[in-house]
Amino acid sequence: MAYASLLSLNQTLEQILHLDDQTEQHHIFMRSLHEKVSFLLSFLDVSSPQNSDKLRGLEGGIRDAAYEAEDIIESSMSNQIVSESGSHEYRTESHMSNQIVLEWDQKFERLQKIIQELNSISDEVVKMRERNEIQVLLPSNSLPAASSKSRSTNKSATVGLDHDLMEIKKLLTKPRSELDVVSIVGMGGLGKTTLAKLTYNDSLIANHFDVRAWIVGSQEYREVLNGLLNSLGGTNHESGEESIEKLAENVSKILKDKRYLIVMDDVWVIEQLTRVKSLFPDNNNGSRIILTTRIFEVAKRASHLCPPHHMAFLDVEASWNLLHEMVFGEERCPPELQEIGHMIIRMCEGLPFLLVLIGGLLYKSERTLHYWKHVERNIHSVIVGMDYHLDFLEYISFIYNQLPHHLRACFLYMGVLPDDYEIRRSKLTKLWVANRFIKPDRSKSLEEVAEEYLKDLVDRNLILVREWSYSGEIKTCSIHDILRDFCLMKSKEEKFNSDVEYLPGVHDNLRQVSILTDLKNQIPRFALGNNRDLRVRSVTFFFCNSRNDIHFITNFRLLRVLDALTIRLEEFPVEIVELVTLRYIALSYWMKHTFPASIAKLCNIETLIINPGKFRSIFNTSFLPPEIWKMSRLRHLLFVGSYLPYPTHALKGGTFVSLENLQTLSNMINFRWTKEVLEMMPNLKKLVISYEHDGRTEWSSYCFDNFVHLHQLEVLKCFFFAKCYIKYQDPLPVNFAFPQKLKRLTLSGCRISWKNMTVVGSLSNLEVLKLKFHAFEGPVWELNDGEFRRLKLLLIHMTDLEHWKVDKTHLPSLQRLSLRYCYKLVEIPSGIGKIPTLEEIELCECKTSVVTSAWVIQEEHESLGSNGFKVVLKDKDDTDISS
Repeated sequence: MAYASLLSLNQTLEQILHLDDQTEQHHIFMRSLHEKVSFLLSFLDVSSPQNSDKLRGLEGGIRDAAYEAEDIIESSMSNQIVSESGSHEYRTESHMSNQIVLEWDQKFERLQKIIQELNSISDEVVKMRERNEIQVLLPSNSLPAASSKSRSTNKSATVGLDHDLMEIKKLLTKPRSELDVVSIVGMGGLGKTTLAKLTYNDSLIANHFDVRAWIVGSQEYREVLNGLLNSLGGTNHESGEESIEKLAENVSKILKDKRYLIVMDDVWVIEQLTRVKSLFPDNNNGSRIILTTRIFEVAKRASHLCPPHHMAFLDVEASWNLLHEMVFGEERCPPELQEIGHMIIRMCEGLPFLLVLIGGLLYKSERTLHYWKHVERNIHSVIVGMDYHLDFLEYISFIYNQLPHHLRACFLYMGVLPDDYEIRRSKLTKLWVANRFIKPDRSKSLEEVAEEYLKDLVDRNLILVREWSYSGEIKTCSIHDILRDFCLMKSKEEKFNSDVEYLPGVHDNLRQVSILTDLKNQIPRFALGNNRDLRVRSVTFFFCNSRNDIHFITNFRLLRVLDALTIRLEEFPVEIVELVTLRYIALSYWMKHTFPASIAKLCNIETLIINPGKFRSIFNTSFLPPEIWKMSRLRHLLFVGSYLPYPTHALKGGTFVSLENLQTLSNMINFRWTKEVLEMMPNLKKLVISYEHDGRTEWSSYCFDNFVHLHQLEVLKCFFFAKCYIKYQDPLPVNFAFPQKLKRLTLSGCRISWKNMTVVGSLSNLEVLKLKFHAFEGPVWELNDGEFRRLKLLLIHMTDLEHWKVDKTHLPSLQRLSLRYCYKLVEIPSGIGKIPTLEEIELCECKTSVVTSAWVIQEEHESLGSNGFKVVLKDKDDTDISS
């Protein structure tokens, strides 16, 4: 964590140094500290991971010194800002300049000693360089480029598992009517979960069962029930507050009369299966449960009909094939690396988990005999003759030490998440940015750099992709449970993270706290005697705690991240506006029409997320205060159904500022997009807006034609609907215009004629298009040549379209077509079937003739030997096709 602590301190210092009106002494002092920090950052940037053992002692000193320096500086800044804003008057960053020259008399001496400590470390680094004890990294252009998703997620996932997959599929589809359990048993790292996922996602299995669900056996019972309902499409916004009995009843109702497949991953005791299995009705239709476990006794007792399936170790040939696939893909292994490569695989002893990790390391490292020998030497001592679980942690420790310094904090942060937790890419990268794990790059946004870090960790097989978007981006991800165990162990060693199960370990240097269980009476343990100098920077709730559990947060006065979406609040916790270092806030509460203006006191806030929870669909609109326009650091503003006031005062020369950092704005109602407003948010990348037609306001007053001036916009979702007393909503004007950078577009309720589709089809970068609730109207849609060249996903939901004219030259990149509630559509054009990239057609509530045309397309694909195409029929609209 040396690098992460330096990086965070460096950003704090740069924020201070850009302020005006500092005293000369103060400026010189901060500049000196900044120079030391910058030097050490630059050194770690170019230091080879092979130096890890030599630098371990120095890194601990760097981490502690940087932590302490930043604590002193931010604590002083926070004290002064809070004391001088007692009147709730908002203060811009420029006002900080007179506030930074504070408390230095008592802090100066300690900061001087910290500079001396960093000087001493820098001197030692220089000496090590002079003695040639430090190796530097190769230039980036000598290493492999970032991979495509296929390298690490397709072929490599099935290497050595083909036979196992066939056996499990046979057991699941065997003509036996009673409910039964198919157990997959084996030690950690053999690929039990991978096999279960391959089976779960197999097209034959998906078509054989009516519904499927995936749960983690080791989770709390309520979490298991919620996981089942999520998978089965049975959740609503009140599920989080329903009793366990009611949730269990809902699960049973959904499964009644259906042939279902339930995967229970990572079961440790038979009681976990017994309790959950009691919810599942035996419909005598061949329903199945897949159970994965490391405990043979659990697998044996799970079923008296089906013997457990034992996972075997990979043989030498399969091990080499897996490693080769991970490192070289379709390329050939250089002859000079083959012998050492076989030595490495023999030490992995046929464990796929170890082979995948070492494959990720070698893929991202120098392909030289020297480096591969370095790897072989280091793993030898931790692979042979030791306890397997200890083996894994020691082995992962070596892999971790080979990581570039800038990736280490991002990887360890995955330990904050609960076991088997699936997190959206967009949320994870926002959290990394808010925690200051990302090094700024002038040519890219922080979020773009964060996504590069994520892709790098995925390529190294340290983070698992759970779902890809149709534009080829990571959508959700998670971490293997063994890797999570390591992250927890290493985080405690690095004074980085703790969860509430280990609260006694909370101490002044701890940076992250994740709350995984109900706090109940544990809250006083957080207060630690009302010590308001705790150094915690991030608190994340993953459990539905009581409404009062959030108030202890004020003890963490240097907090940067507060993620409390699992807590249902009745009102905004106004006390948190005193935590002026906050950069990320995510809360669940119904705003009751107003939002406190005092939020603007949070002058460092970058991400603000408000979810109304169970009130989402009931009178959930609210009004944001004009002070929102003062929050210049905002990057992501996400509400549900809120009115953003037009910045009249700002446009008349008021004290408001440009939101030039704003990238995400969601979900605002009836906002007017004048050119003046667009100039105030020039870097907007994602916009979600809704418009409510009242029968009086002209659509043109909202200036839709100005969307074209949002030059950085990549994602746009527009929803149009009429008030309840309006019987007929006016169509949108034809001058609707979009920016050319747009990649994903969702339109709903626009009622535009299909003849005007050219305005959408001409978007050269468009990859995802979703048309909902009569977005376009008319009986005929005829595509034009040259349109939709990059479109990968097309969803048409509820339309009066009857005839669709397409030939094989149109939609040349289409992968997935979804038609829902297209009651009047006669058939799918045969030209759709001739698109070479097409993978799936999904149909829901369409005519029989449409279904027939889809089956004809599938038969044509099968006759050509293509097994990758499938038709999916839905009897209700229970699947969200997301981009």
